Amino acid sequence: MDSSNIELPGSEIEKVTVDGDTVSIRFSCAYIIKTLSGSVERTRWRQAGELVFSQAEVEQPLPETPAVCDGGDVGQSVYTYRDMLPIPFEGRGRAHCELRLRGSDRQIKVMGESVILKMEDRPYYIEHIRPE
Repeated sequence: MDSSNIELPGSEIEKVTVDGDTVSIRFSCAYIIKTLSGSVERTRWRQAGELVFSQAEVEQPLPETPAVCDGGDVGQSVYTYRDMLPIPFEGRGRAHCELRLRGSDRQIKVMGESVILKMEDRPYYIEHIRPE
């Protein structure tokens, strides 16, 4: 089965916006790894997008942005994804993220009741990733 995932380490966070009970994390450049069924090779792409939490709150003061993500956890209900995020991603029920930022001890921590990943425009090809 074909799959696409955002690779959180290295993805660029442009800003975090809080508007009432909605928290949005905007990726100016999310790095995507695509895997095709039956192929040992994968491909790397880049695309802008936004991870939007509803009925949400920020768990600690927000760090300065823009910043480069150094990895972390994003989850919804009983599922937690470490250092990656599947595409598409959407769900209701306990949603959370805890993202580390490169060169900082500060994190982006959000808790909410629903989450959706909204990708923008189209992905741009970067390279093939061949097995070693």
